[in-house]
Amino acid sequence: MWKARHVRVTGSFNGKRAETVRIEVKLYAGLGKYLPDSAVSNVVKIDVEEGATPMDIINQWQVPVEHCHLVLINGNYVEPSARTTRTLQEGDALAIWPPVAGG
Repeated sequence: MWKARHVRVTGSFNGKRAETVRIEVKLYAGLGKYLPDSAVSNVVKIDVEEGATPMDIINQWQVPVEHCHLVLINGNYVEPSARTTRTLQEGDALAIWPPVAGG
C-alpha cells in the first residue's frame, strides 16, 4: 500500500529543489544550552534537509562531539560510527545525552 510522506520544499540548490523533513530534537542535561531559543523543556521541532544525519545537527549547533555520549533516534541507539550516515526521516525524534557520572 502506498503511504504519503510529508515533505516541505524550502528553496533550490544547484537548480534542484531542496526538500526538508520535520524532526524533533531533544538535548538533555547541560546540552540544552545548544538548542535554539524556540525550544521548550529542552525540545524543539525543526526542519532539516532531506538526508541530514545526527552529526549534521550536532555540528550545525556546535555541540561538542565529546559531549554527545548517547544518541538515540526514536529510542534506538545510534553508534558513533553511524552518526554520520544514519539519515533522519520525517517525524524522527533525535535525543542526545552527555556523559553522566554517578555514585
